[in-house]
Amino acid sequence: MAAPVQLAAIDAGSNAIRLSIARATSPHSLRVLDSERAAVRLGHHAFTRRRIEDETISRAVRAFRYFRESMDRYDVKTCRAVATAAAREARNCHQLIERIRRKTGIELEVIGSEEEARLVCAGVRWALGGMVRPRLIFDLGGGSLELSFFRRGALEKRVGLPLGTIRLMETYSISGAIDEDSAHRLRHHIRSIFQSVMPVPPSLSHAAVVACGGNAEALARIAGGPMFGGTPTINVHRLREQAWRILELDVPGRMRAYRVRQDRAEVLGIAAIVITTLAKWFDLRSMLVPGVGVREGILLGLISQQYSAEIESEEQRVLAGKLVEGARWFGRRFAYDAVHAEQVANVALSLFDQLRPLHGLGPNQRVMLHVAALLHDVGHFVSRKSHHRHGEYLIRHGELPALRGWRRDMAASLVRYHNSKSEPDAAHPSYAALNSEGRRASRVLASLLQIAEKLESEHATRAPDVPEVEVHVAGRRAIFAVRAAPDARLDIAGLQRKAELFEQEFHLTPVFRRAQRKEKVA
Repeated sequence: MAAPVQLAAIDAGSNAIRLSIARATSPHSLRVLDSERAAVRLGHHAFTRRRIEDETISRAVRAFRYFRESMDRYDVKTCRAVATAAAREARNCHQLIERIRRKTGIELEVIGSEEEARLVCAGVRWALGGMVRPRLIFDLGGGSLELSFFRRGALEKRVGLPLGTIRLMETYSISGAIDEDSAHRLRHHIRSIFQSVMPVPPSLSHAAVVACGGNAEALARIAGGPMFGGTPTINVHRLREQAWRILELDVPGRMRAYRVRQDRAEVLGIAAIVITTLAKWFDLRSMLVPGVGVREGILLGLISQQYSAEIESEEQRVLAGKLVEGARWFGRRFAYDAVHAEQVANVALSLFDQLRPLHGLGPNQRVMLHVAALLHDVGHFVSRKSHHRHGEYLIRHGELPALRGWRRDMAASLVRYHNSKSEPDAAHPSYAALNSEGRRASRVLASLLQIAEKLESEHATRAPDVPEVEVHVAGRRAIFAVRAAPDARLDIAGLQRKAELFEQEFHLTPVFRRAQRKEKVA
């Protein structure tokens, strides 16, 4: 399927039902267009009576009907809706599933705790990128506390505990302020469960720990620590100091003091007890709170399905990582502009992914486009004049990790042609070394790189205002809708000139225009 595509994820949690609608322009690019939340509380009586009440089911159906209307407005074609702990434990969850299917056409899927934790961890890895490798990721929901332990980036074990905030609130009949005796009983209950499953807990005082869930996000605003690479944190010492104030306030008091919704205020004290007890058990000092969860994991899975051609073997993924990191290392050796190079690469890869049904190239060629985009200006180290030729020479004769054979020739030829100062010619050594299939791929990739480089040629844009492009094919035209900052320069005439090779290779007339900025970005 050609990008962009609109996707939707629905997380029917124990406290609230949430919708996220996103646009994917590549297997690695995700833009959230809209988010909705309905405070339905499926967990009410689901854990104590094993039943979702009829009125709760009716509210859930109304929320799903509203979500269906939002999805239709955005022309969503692919959706996944999941329900977690409350639906897992309610004996009548089939009534909820059937009524939602009948009224909205949405298939609600009840997932196990393992799948729930997997989705959360996928969202966390996406949000943090390579910035940090967590030792523990935990998700505090209304029905359960899911713990995922990692060692050197690999999953070590997962543990699901019946310590959700709604479950504890209704089991202990807590409403409003929490007195000292109730808080002591809760802590003792939580510690006893930790003791039964982890009698010898690992000390994580110096490890990276990630907290997920709406309660963790609320507590990060109340007891926040220093930001870590743009990600909020919870300062455990500060949270312990604030916990007693949270506990002694009633629900209206918490709503006023912390500016939270009623359903959040009702469980905020219990969440503070769970997280501070967990922090003491594992000797935590701080926690990262990236603000992602099940919905992000769902969206990433849907993207993977949409771009199934992107699936590679583990060996290919390892090699691709070495090539890209090797290109960055080589670029740093020659003082390249890393920010500009990364932004050109992002745009070029997005064009590659969106036009995949037309060019038919695969993951190997995509990696070479990535490498060449990172190194397209490396020849500036020698001279700005004729830097495309200098760059070709440096790549052909330099020692880049894992870049050998046809890959070296492909990268060098793309750097030679990135700015259209040279046209593909069999007299050029890199291009001449490629076979006929490789030469065709080189021309196609060079045409995309030329457009991407021109979009970023001012070297003035800086993240997060990097230009984004959506390509739509209409008849014999390829329409490039460029979304950039309102004050960003867009040289339409220059783009048309840079797209001459594209027109030759794709047999489409390129048309460039500025996109309307209508989306709500989250």
